[in-house]
Amino acid sequence: MTVEQPTVKSTLPAVPGGRRRRRRWPYALLAVLALLAGGVVWQRAHPVVLRAEVDIDAGPDRVWAVLADLPAYREWNPFIVRSGGRLQVGQKLTNVHRFGTKTMVIEPTLLAVEPGHELRWIGRLGIPGIFDGEHSFVLTRTAAGGTHVVQQETFRGVAVPFLSGWLHRDTQPGFDALNSSLRDRVESGYR
Repeated sequence: MTVEQPTVKSTLPAVPGGRRRRRRWPYALLAVLALLAGGVVWQRAHPVVLRAEVDIDAGPDRVWAVLADLPAYREWNPFIVRSGGRLQVGQKLTNVHRFGTKTMVIEPTLLAVEPGHELRWIGRLGIPGIFDGEHSFVLTRTAAGGTHVVQQETFRGVAVPFLSGWLHRDTQPGFDALNSSLRDRVESGYR
């Protein structure tokens, strides 16, 4: 007596020659996700950092007074041409940045507000992890009674490697111009 085996239908489409074809899209999707994850991990370990330093012949409190006067940015600041908001940790600022002839509005969140010492915020384009920039001004009193200002921004995110040329070409000069203008504004005796 012969026992019939139940027939099992394959859900895989047949290919020429009678073999069944395997679906490859899940593997392709996994490969893309693995590449993205690897890119994120690599980029977190290798951020793009822009930095500009300047010495100002005035104490940190006078430098801070100029940095903290956000409405006056339009009068002297060639890089952040307008700024508004409350200088309080957790609050958002509205900064208008100039890059050549173009402007961009960025609404960063304040991370540190220490009068006479540090102003720091983080801005994001889109969702976190795509293009994040942590910007800071750190003021240090010099032995001569002046102030050494370090302006720095650390860029992280999956889009950063594709934009690093633009950051160095268009953003770094803005940092340098801001520092020079800050020095001129403070040393001119602005109150």
